[in-house]
Amino acid sequence: MRIALYGGSFNPPHLAHQLACAVALAGSRPPIDELWLVPTFVHPFDKLLAPFADRHAMCEAAAAPFGGRVRVSRIEEELGGASFTHRTVEALRVRHPEHDLSLLIGADLVAERARWHDAAALLSSTSFTIVGRAGVPEAALGPRDHRIPIELPRVSSTEVRRRLGAGESTEGLLDEAVAAYVQRHALYGARP
Repeated sequence: MRIALYGGSFNPPHLAHQLACAVALAGSRPPIDELWLVPTFVHPFDKLLAPFADRHAMCEAAAAPFGGRVRVSRIEEELGGASFTHRTVEALRVRHPEHDLSLLIGADLVAERARWHDAAALLSSTSFTIVGRAGVPEAALGPRDHRIPIELPRVSSTEVRRRLGAGESTEGLLDEAVAAYVQRHALYGARP
């Protein structure tokens, strides 16, 4: 089975994350059978995140509309410590040798990959599916990259958190189930 891994803070997961899942499942060549959301356990640059359990639960809510084709992995929690993409991919390869694993990333991360931990090993061993993002210029693709020719809207978790903290609407930015979870648990300064 061909699995695309989609890692990130998901702090919180928003509609552009869900759109990236839908686009990858519909437009990736070769086709993707499943997509696994991989929430960061501890950000390597000490970025302040909501608790892992909450981000995992919100990812589960965001994955629900995909009828089982999008799943949520706890691998980074199980590995513990700071999250590094190459370590995560290799751990999943050991656990799931029967699957062909690739990575799904946004176009905004293409140029940045060369600075990732163990970048050379990751880039030589892993294929990437690249989803465009509005306002992000195309970067040079590597030999193991596949670009899906579509641009997702510019939605950021930072803006979502700002709106939640200010008591502003997040309509059109968060899936209803994710928004309900945020409200119920009073995350990001949202009022229950």
